[in-house]
Amino acid sequence: MTRHWRLIICATVVLGFAACLARADVGFDRPGGDYDKFVLKSGDPAECSLRCERDARCRAWAFSYPRTEQAEAVCWLKNHVPPRVQNQCCVSGVRGAGLNEPISKDLEYGIDRTGGDYRSFETTADGAGAACAKACKDEQRCRAWTYMRPGYQGAAAHCYLKAKIPLPRHHPCCMSGVIR
Repeated sequence: MTRHWRLIICATVVLGFAACLARADVGFDRPGGDYDKFVLKSGDPAECSLRCERDARCRAWAFSYPRTEQAEAVCWLKNHVPPRVQNQCCVSGVRGAGLNEPISKDLEYGIDRTGGDYRSFETTADGAGAACAKACKDEQRCRAWTYMRPGYQGAAAHCYLKAKIPLPRHHPCCMSGVIR
């Protein structure tokens, strides 16, 4: 989607709300400027964004997903807006920017498709669930898949291959896709 269309959609939906010009970025960190750090039991980056909105000192935020070496999701609030740095560990944004996960025809960010599993296994951690998606594409029986990030169900990442296409539900733990 081009920037022009994004602005039109924002203006239409939110009528003048300035936050539409800014957005949170999945796969980016904003190192520096931390004045507060806390664990988010929900493991949801949207909660980190909301905490920044409610704190007058906050100018930007960064959220780190749980992972093997860090068992809990962590939110950092920042007193200025540091430059963003690409890093799959994180989601970051500036005050006024809600969490907008990327839209892709092949990958559903923040979506768990619960049920219909015929096989599950531990897999290597990666920011896009690529090994899980490939495993599903390689098996004729597989119709959909869900990649669960490390830290949400034990220390390792998990892949769930599905024989049917379950309904999507929002959950920050996961990424999913429909193959056939």
